[in-house]
Amino acid sequence: MNKSEILQIIQDKLSAKIDNLERLIAETRASNNETKSSMGDKFETSREMVQQEINTLQIQLNENRNSRNSLKTINTNLHQTIGLGSLVQTEKGFFYIAVSLGKIISNENKIFVISMESPLGKALSGKKMGDEILLNNMKQTVKTVW
Repeated sequence: MNKSEILQIIQDKLSAKIDNLERLIAETRASNNETKSSMGDKFETSREMVQQEINTLQIQLNENRNSRNSLKTINTNLHQTIGLGSLVQTEKGFFYIAVSLGKIISNENKIFVISMESPLGKALSGKKMGDEILLNNMKQTVKTVW
């Protein structure tokens, strides 16, 4: 498994999400400006709802930017002990510990990108090949750590 390649896929996916959120914010702001100029004060409630949507999108944008920035600290060298930047295989699948992003595909392998703060990330932290974890009454064995 090439961890540098996986990290690039994660960065690309986050960049695409950031670009999409920036576009949505710009479009929503444009619609809010049109509402202000053409509808008058009696539609103040709808303008406020649009502003709340912009605020929600801005929060998501900031979270994704923070996630992308945190990827810069990841070491892609091989790991003996599971931590940030580890690629882990259990009988349940492959897990890359970086940021909360969900499933990606690399070389036809499904890899779940999880954060250290996730329940599974916390359970795996500090474990080594051959160690077992118990999460949600399901036992998993660490088969490989990259």
